[in-house]
Amino acid sequence: MPWRRLLPSPLKAIRAKVPNARVQYNEGTDPGAAAALAKASEIAIVFVNQPASEGRDLSLTLPDGQDKLVAAVAAANPRTIVVAETGGPILMPWVDQVSAVLEAWFPGIRGGEAIANLLFGDVNPSGKLVFSFAKNEADLPHAAVFGPPAATSPAPQGGAPGFGRGNAAPFDIPYTEGLLVGYKWFDARDKVPMFAFGHGLSYTAYAYSGLKTVAGKEPKVSFTVRNTGKRAGIEIAQVYATLPAGANEPPRRLVAWEPVELRAGESKTVTLAIDPLHLSIFNVDRDAWQLLPGEYKFWVGGSSRNLPLSETAKIE
Repeated sequence: MPWRRLLPSPLKAIRAKVPNARVQYNEGTDPGAAAALAKASEIAIVFVNQPASEGRDLSLTLPDGQDKLVAAVAAANPRTIVVAETGGPILMPWVDQVSAVLEAWFPGIRGGEAIANLLFGDVNPSGKLVFSFAKNEADLPHAAVFGPPAATSPAPQGGAPGFGRGNAAPFDIPYTEGLLVGYKWFDARDKVPMFAFGHGLSYTAYAYSGLKTVAGKEPKVSFTVRNTGKRAGIEIAQVYATLPAGANEPPRRLVAWEPVELRAGESKTVTLAIDPLHLSIFNVDRDAWQLLPGEYKFWVGGSSRNLPLSETAKIE
């Protein structure tokens, strides 16, 4: 059975949440018709998706004109929410036109219920992004996907055109970014992502304070996280480190993190031991990991671009 037909669907789950409300559906193939329905509605929820499979390169642009659909609906109704069912980052040229974006990834069979629980606030979201979302492809190390040579044999029986490499010769992909992978690229090139690595909003808010570091071969950091809102929630506190200049490493690297569950108004002190391996570089001459002596700057916050606390510690 196609995954689109697996129950409960998001539509069914949303209708179950508000049995006395009129929840209408438009399949979205005609942006004009979808916009007309959105204009006549109090709230519009647009589901976009980007199917993926093994052996297929993905563009960051949503397929099948879905960006035009979102833009049309958002223009008709400022209370538009976008739910993205994707396996990775996508471009969002309409992001400033909508009220909210929920990244649901590939949600699975019970995804409809999970999405409805988040949309209606029955569950407070606490997930964080495991990669950065770029504003545009020009901000990435490679603006275009490297393509293999054309296949010299037909696709396997039942396979789609372009499936696999066939008898194409091996080819090289120049990863010229070196160590600057993911958020490290954005930091090193001083580029502002649309959504940073580690980013994730909540129905409450959190404040950080009181950073203290303990130097040595096994450094530790401690800090306080406070829930400043009116809802209970879970914050994923993150610790990043800047290595000594002699390491020739990217500006910051993630070295520790901890989920912190907090009631409304509650504060907790978090102490995290930093694994020395996470602060090390690989010494090619020694064929081993090496912890360099020097000054290490530790950063603490809610994402790679939201780090309100920092302190320097010296490791001999």
